[in-house]
Amino acid sequence: MAEFLGEIFLFALAFIWLCVASLQDIKKREVANWLSFSLILFALAFRAFYALLNNNIWFLLNGLIGLAMFYVLANILYYGRLFAGGDAKLLIALGAVLPILDYFLANMAFLLVFIFLFLAAGSVYSLIYTVFLVSRRKKEFAKEFGGQFRKNKMLFFVCFILAVLALISVSFLDERLFFIFPLLVFLIPFLYSYAKAVEEACMIKNVKTSELTIGDWLYKDAKAGRTIIKKDWQGLDEKQIKLLRRYKKNVMIKQGVPFVPSFLIAFIILVWLRQSYLYAILLRIF
Repeated sequence: MAEFLGEIFLFALAFIWLCVASLQDIKKREVANWLSFSLILFALAFRAFYALLNNNIWFLLNGLIGLAMFYVLANILYYGRLFAGGDAKLLIALGAVLPILDYFLANMAFLLVFIFLFLAAGSVYSLIYTVFLVSRRKKEFAKEFGGQFRKNKMLFFVCFILAVLALISVSFLDERLFFIFPLLVFLIPFLYSYAKAVEEACMIKNVKTSELTIGDWLYKDAKAGRTIIKKDWQGLDEKQIKLLRRYKKNVMIKQGVPFVPSFLIAFIILVWLRQSYLYAILLRIF
């Protein structure tokens, strides 16, 4: 009973924090550091209290192991330029929450299930979100997509040849599932052009420098007095923002998809799976 209540507390804690972070990301395109750090603090404090009260040191150790694992994963995603800083910190915080099972290997499988769900939910969510953006700027997107198509003719040609070769290769196999690989290769240039067209047509915004926040991405280099502030994947820092506010009224920035809601979606699915027979099946797969 105590273990069940401990699990419920951690899940409820993460759910509340993820809801707040999702609203903040959608509204402001950022997640405050205090959200991620406070989730780590409360989760580990509860784990320590629970471990002491129930003489179960592994309840605390599992949280620390999960924190370390997601710290490594978050840094890989961040320095691989797939995650913004706020997303990475929130993922690290979830590492302190998610390991709630009795055995080490079961916890590792639990974390892997969450990563799989997160990647799947993130892909579907991002696609839906970008389709919504495109629906609001159809003309601009169509023009940009045509430009990307012409710009990447060689990529289309190469992927077409590879898709044909892959199709010939899998035609000798009995398993029909392998036919998905030629299709994926063929779709690569279309997906790439779609993503670039969405970025250029729907995610570039002219904003007042007074509205800039730390981590915002410049669309192109900006001159502030005698200083050239170069666009960088790590985004603007506090010093650069002060310079821009001093010398410029407006600046072009590149916005990304508010990605935190995909954390929330994956977490809700994970909790549901935890309480269903599907969870046992997924553990066997992973």
